[in-house]
Amino acid sequence: MTCSAIERRMMATHIPPPTEDQWKGIASKFWNKWKFPNCLGAIDGKHITLKAPPNSGSLFFNYKKTFSLVLLAVVDADYRFTYIQVGDFGRASDGWVYASSRLGRGMEAKTLNVPEDTPLPGSGVQAPTPYVIVGDAAFPLKTYPMRPFPGKTSPKVA
Repeated sequence: MTCSAIERRMMATHIPPPTEDQWKGIASKFWNKWKFPNCLGAIDGKHITLKAPPNSGSLFFNYKKTFSLVLLAVVDADYRFTYIQVGDFGRASDGWVYASSRLGRGMEAKTLNVPEDTPLPGSGVQAPTPYVIVGDAAFPLKTYPMRPFPGKTSPKVA
């Protein structure tokens, strides 16, 4: 209930959804600081351990064999939060939490003021490339979340 109250009363004021210009500023910082083009942020989920609520069954029981809530967060190039969501059941995967979040639904529906695809900086003439959010393999493979190559080893380069 506390998480819901904070989200309902404070999120729009303290961490509002970025405008198109703010997204471009975030991407510019990722390029200048980390040499990562068209990046809107880095995303991850974190389990916040808690005492199992009464009569909750296995909803809060996670793969780490503890009870938790999930914090989903996106940070900019300076590690500042640009999006957070807290309160999903611990048994939910990062990918499921993302897909059901306002962020995931907004990215899918293209309703979050994300800039239009653009050529990568310093690339010369090139086809427009989408802006992305980087995350680990728990997140879906689509054009806007970027994740590492799946598997235990990297692909071999000839």
